[in-house]
Amino acid sequence: MAEANLALLLVFALLLLIGTPVAVALGIGGVVGILLGLDLYALATVGTNTYNAIAKYPLIAVPLFILTGMVFERAGVAARLVTLAQAVIGPRRGGLALVAILVCLIMGGMSGSGPADAAAVATVMIPSMLRAGYPKPFAASVIAASASTAILIPPSIALIIYAVLVPGTDVRALFAAGLGPGLLAGAVVAVPTLWLSRRHDFGRDEGTERPPFLPSLGRAVPGLMAPVIILGGLRAGLFTPTEAAAVAAVYGVLVGALVHRTLGPREIYQVLAESASVSAVLMLIISFAGIFAWAGSTLGAFVAAADAILALAGHEWLVLLLVMALLLLAGMVLDGISIYLITLPLLVPIAAAFEWSYVWFGIGMAINIAIGQVTPPVAVNLMVTARIADVGIEETIPWIGWLLLALLVTLLLVILFPPIALWLPAALGYRIT
Repeated sequence: MAEANLALLLVFALLLLIGTPVAVALGIGGVVGILLGLDLYALATVGTNTYNAIAKYPLIAVPLFILTGMVFERAGVAARLVTLAQAVIGPRRGGLALVAILVCLIMGGMSGSGPADAAAVATVMIPSMLRAGYPKPFAASVIAASASTAILIPPSIALIIYAVLVPGTDVRALFAAGLGPGLLAGAVVAVPTLWLSRRHDFGRDEGTERPPFLPSLGRAVPGLMAPVIILGGLRAGLFTPTEAAAVAAVYGVLVGALVHRTLGPREIYQVLAESASVSAVLMLIISFAGIFAWAGSTLGAFVAAADAILALAGHEWLVLLLVMALLLLAGMVLDGISIYLITLPLLVPIAAAFEWSYVWFGIGMAINIAIGQVTPPVAVNLMVTARIADVGIEETIPWIGWLLLALLVTLLLVILFPPIALWLPAALGYRIT
């Protein structure tokens, strides 16, 4: 059995190292573990576990929120939010960088995805920032770091996956818990952004005109209503998170087609096709992760690994430090959804052993993943914004380092002061254990 456990983990790790897609690595690793630890007849469970992994009602929300994010991205919402943010912040040194941060926070409440948030905001903001005197690497870094907060601000696709994988966790509690740390991360990122802008004289050509507030607000209201509908409907009990995703998707299409008039039949078809493609890839990863999770739990690999970590570190804070360090390293090479799928079978027993709040622990994981989205070598958010800005990722390193330090401060604050994440869901009456 021990040999099968070792083979399960080693085969998976080796396949990842040679560049095998995550879904394939998970599936093959699980099958190898089954063959070595059980018997040939146990392979009959592969099909069942592949189906069971995605046959969960809450997962319907994932493709719907992916569709919602793409719809609002194509509907021209980002451009109207930029005008509103400029009206709020006004012309000042570093003002456009602050506008980018604010718009990323708002767009995170629509897309639930860091890369989608980064793409939408970078497309609108980077040309304006370049005209105002911001260097390309700095603009790409600020937007990438700000967009990473989308994994915290509801509706976060990653938090939905976490709620599905951790039984008894209320996704509404996770949404509420992510809001405070998400806004805190945006505020903390704004500090070095403003300091660097003023120190290096960025944004000297921003101009002196401030867009009129009320007209800007009026044009942005249809987009601003999306988070209100989602969170307000959940809090009022009008619909479940899955139903909220469906309502938000339909609302986005109506805003784009009837209000902003940027979505015609062809554009709607393209959005549906692209969101279906992204959702299919994600569901494939989740389904193959079902094989890996079943094999690991049946063979006892995850329990054994958790026991080894507990025995190695012993003290609660040392274990927490080790877990967070492992998640930071994983975030550098893997996407957030894959990290949840791979690590949660191992980490849930550890969290249970120390009686950590699953909601607080989930938010801590999300902040780690947010940091990973802007940490080379993979850095999916940074990859998106650097491509739009037409710069190499290596050129962003002098700037992204300061913003990573700010995100690490956010992680440290949430770890040391759990009420930052837990006060809102507790106040709303959600279960936070």
